[in-house]
Amino acid sequence: MRLVFGLVLILGLALAGFAVYMAKGYFSTYQAEAKRLQAIANNIVDTVDVYVVKEKVSYGTKLEQSSVRLVKWPVKSLPEGIFIKPGTKPKGKKYKDQIATDALFPENSDKLRSVLRTMEIGEPVLVTKVTEPGMAAGISSRLTPGMRAFAIKVDATSGVSGFLRPGHHVDVYWTGTPPSENEQRNSRGKITKLIQSNMRLVAIDQSANDDISGANIARTVTVEATPQQVAALAQAQGSGRMSLSLVGVGDESRSQGIKVSQLDLLGIEASEKVVIEKERECTIRTRKGGEMVEIAIPCTN
Repeated sequence: MRLVFGLVLILGLALAGFAVYMAKGYFSTYQAEAKRLQAIANNIVDTVDVYVVKEKVSYGTKLEQSSVRLVKWPVKSLPEGIFIKPGTKPKGKKYKDQIATDALFPENSDKLRSVLRTMEIGEPVLVTKVTEPGMAAGISSRLTPGMRAFAIKVDATSGVSGFLRPGHHVDVYWTGTPPSENEQRNSRGKITKLIQSNMRLVAIDQSANDDISGANIARTVTVEATPQQVAALAQAQGSGRMSLSLVGVGDESRSQGIKVSQLDLLGIEASEKVVIEKERECTIRTRKGGEMVEIAIPCTN
């Protein structure tokens, strides 16, 4: 009897030990899984549904709903002016400036936007890449409110050898003979002067499309200008020759006070005209016989 009791006791202790071992292993596995899930949760990023194109769309085409689709986009990586699914907004006010204020496809309207820049498959649709609903792609769609378009005649040399594109910025120089009031000023000849700095191009010839490949020699370029700048450019174009200088991408600096004359170019100093004062002569007229003669006399004052 005692032997049976001892065997039962030993078996019970063995089962209890095995149960403790299994429970310990279970809790270890549970804790490891909990840590793994917590790590995954910590790496999850907030996303929002944004519009991207399903197929390549070229400049001037109408953007239809069948050409776009919604994809999940990280909220922290939203580009400026992106279109999102109506009725959805990411958390936090700091992302408000990145989202377009208008819907890509306005409700209760059949007006479509036109494409301003070629977009490849999967590329997000941005405000800068499409026009307003119902507006065709062209120069007017690229102008900033309050600005005007002005065309400048160019050739291979004055137009930076045909490498200009819509969206580039240029400095505008004028070469001509300035009006002069006296011979001394006119002796300096023609001058070249910077008249406008860092002006944005909105069209090349008759095209506002910036998807131009290769170097094309343009005959005219169209710049965005204020009404005051338009008047200055019109005066310059009618009185001399205008040339363009390409500004680097991202360069926001504006040059001023640049003027070079022919004498400055050659390093010649303009000589002042020496005026020799003639000696004053005083005379009186008197009649001798039938003739009127002048007789020199000393000047009194």
